[in-house]
Amino acid sequence: MADKIRIGIIGAGGIFRSRHFPGLAKIDDAEVVAICNRSAESGERVIAEQGLSAEAMTDPHALLNRSDIDAVMIGTWPYRHCDFVLASLDAGKHTFVQARMAMNLREAKQMYAASQESNLVTQICPAPPWPGGRFLRRLVDEGYLGDIFHVYVRDLGGRYWDADLPLHWRQIRRYSGLNILGMGITVERVARVFGYMATVTAETEIFTPKRPLSDGPGTGPVETPDMAHVIGQMENGARAAFLFSGVSQFGGPSVVEVHGSAGTLIYDMRSQILGAKTGDARLQEIPIPEGEVAEWTVEADFIHAIKGGPQGDTSFYEGLKYMEFTEAVHRSAERGGTVRLPLVA
Repeated sequence: MADKIRIGIIGAGGIFRSRHFPGLAKIDDAEVVAICNRSAESGERVIAEQGLSAEAMTDPHALLNRSDIDAVMIGTWPYRHCDFVLASLDAGKHTFVQARMAMNLREAKQMYAASQESNLVTQICPAPPWPGGRFLRRLVDEGYLGDIFHVYVRDLGGRYWDADLPLHWRQIRRYSGLNILGMGITVERVARVFGYMATVTAETEIFTPKRPLSDGPGTGPVETPDMAHVIGQMENGARAAFLFSGVSQFGGPSVVEVHGSAGTLIYDMRSQILGAKTGDARLQEIPIPEGEVAEWTVEADFIHAIKGGPQGDTSFYEGLKYMEFTEAVHRSAERGGTVRLPLVA
């Protein structure tokens, strides 16, 4: 392997412009040598915007077969993730894939199995970090809550409230699979602090069944729920409830509220932790120590892992687990009743 990790990119879209290219630009050990977009023009435009010396390509398999590429970063929509990840690993490339991991659990299992069979670094783009996530985990590990009784998660937004907004690709199942709103992102974060679910009972709803097409006259069906309400039991015995909505005007900040035998913690996912222990008069802010504020280090983590460092967030196993949750929500809402995890098929 060359001194620099030579990177090929398949699908350099908005997330690369806003996050990945700025992150890679800070790493001396990384070099983007090829970008494969749907058109040569779009690839060349990205190269010019970012000041890169990379080659624009349109054939992803030609990119994967290049001997001068060590690692591949995949930024396509979920419907291409599985195929490209499997092909990348088969070509012997370290592989990074944009979230959400896959269309469904079946694809996620294929991707995870292929990663385990390889000696290559695999990483999923993690959710943007909770600034207080690591500190919150430390408080839990140190027993702030005691035995955890309840985990309540509220993630309400108004992205799809306006029924006149055009159909988004995330609302089309053949592109986005079973993924719903920001559910995978939030569940990934919650699991990192409080653990995984053991049972899932879910209800979903589509409030606007048709939307105008974004690229022509007429309307198209909305296939992804506008909301999901999920209850269940966690592996640690706690009872959990998740409220997700894309049609809630003025929904307020996303919040995780946790109650235990020894205390309560409430985390505004943007910045603030409130807490109270048994015997306290009221909740008070618990400042997040400056050295424990989580920052975006995704690209550096990937390159560092290739160089022999530890696995960065998020591993393919974590991706498999949130895709399992996503699949369980779909099955429960579709069939009715409770679904037990882990899913066997």
